[in-house]
Amino acid sequence: MALALRTERTEARLLPEQKKRIEQAASLKGLSLSDFIVQQADEAAIRTIQLHTSWTLEQRDRDLLVQALLNPPEPSARMKAAVKRYKERGGE
Repeated sequence: MALALRTERTEARLLPEQKKRIEQAASLKGLSLSDFIVQQADEAAIRTIQLHTSWTLEQRDRDLLVQALLNPPEPSARMKAAVKRYKERGGE
């Protein structure tokens, strides 16, 4: 992250033991406290967004999904009736 692009600020209130622990971790990585906090928060944000916006399927589940998409079952009588009601009410 280039320093020239850092234009936003944020604040956080920490417990003394949290600050000490974070300072120690930053020191172990050779980073300033600010750089460490930004790096860790950004990495956590990326992981959180990925967890909430993507699916990871096991091979068996992936294969079942692909087969269902490539070879969908015929609609059931209930599904056909629902489509008919939808169209009668002004659906496409």
